[in-house]
Amino acid sequence: MTQSLRLILASGTALLTLGTAMSFAQEWTPDRPINLIVPWGAGGSTDQVTRVTAPILAEALGVEVVVVNQPGASGAIGTQEVLNAAKDGYTWTANAIANNATYSITGLLPDTNIDDWHIYLSVANVPVVSVPADSEFTDFGQLLEVFQTRGNSVTVATAGITSSGGGAIAALSGAAGGFDYNMITYDGGGPAAIATASGEAMVTTQLAVEQTELIRGGRLRALAVLSDQPLVLDGVDPIPPITNWMPEMELAPDYFGIFVPVGVPDEVVATLDRVWSEQVANSEAIRTYAETFGAVFAPSYGAEARALAMPVVILEACDAAERGEAVVDPSTIGIDCETRTEVGGN
Repeated sequence: MTQSLRLILASGTALLTLGTAMSFAQEWTPDRPINLIVPWGAGGSTDQVTRVTAPILAEALGVEVVVVNQPGASGAIGTQEVLNAAKDGYTWTANAIANNATYSITGLLPDTNIDDWHIYLSVANVPVVSVPADSEFTDFGQLLEVFQTRGNSVTVATAGITSSGGGAIAALSGAAGGFDYNMITYDGGGPAAIATASGEAMVTTQLAVEQTELIRGGRLRALAVLSDQPLVLDGVDPIPPITNWMPEMELAPDYFGIFVPVGVPDEVVATLDRVWSEQVANSEAIRTYAETFGAVFAPSYGAEARALAMPVVILEACDAAERGEAVVDPSTIGIDCETRTEVGGN
């Protein structure tokens, strides 16, 4: 974990104790199953942590929490389904918060932003640059040279342009002066990693949690982690930080969790705040998952979660604008890319 990431997470943990769990709204007692839409395919980072978290929420609430995979359009199809659903507390989504916050910037979900959601974060993730075990590339420097000389011939497996992997390869290109690459899109980060291990693509830039078992099993060779410190995983050599080759690259942790649309009854939010504070923040299952797969256990909710999320939201929104991928300017969601700060909402 990076030093900066440690500081951010420590701040979030402290703030968590000051959250909104003690709302005066009455307790919500759901009387039927809750649909939790994962807008990506099975096996990816969102799907993984959601399936660890859902049973904890189900036990706390006394009803089944049904995880439904609904991939498509880099997560936008399933997310739109949740926004269209009745605001009764029975339909949630899961994702990386930077996606939900910036779908309007890339034109996938117009007129949406981070404040359309009650935010419940569980882990922070980092992308890893990996190649098949039999690849010609043995370190990131070699791969970078090929990207810069014949980038169009290098196939990169991701879950789409707004996915963590898509954002990672775009950020790498930007930090290196703008190399080309040939992106192959899959329905989730897990399938993208598996495809790379199988030789369908030359590189993947998806998250560590989606690659860990393939790296441990010797099917993927990890070249670099998008961090300023090595990533240490049990059973493999430390993965070197990208700053070994790109010391000035801007980095921010990518937070994942469960999001409930604004407009649900106050008692739904108050109850979920309490459950997050009491059950999720103390969950050994989520902590073990994070430690096993190279994520960071980082539970937070409400205003605290929003504050922790904004650095990666700003980074992804402004990077999209700089790459010419933005359909609307980040200022429409209150982000000033000249100063890289939040200046107000819509």
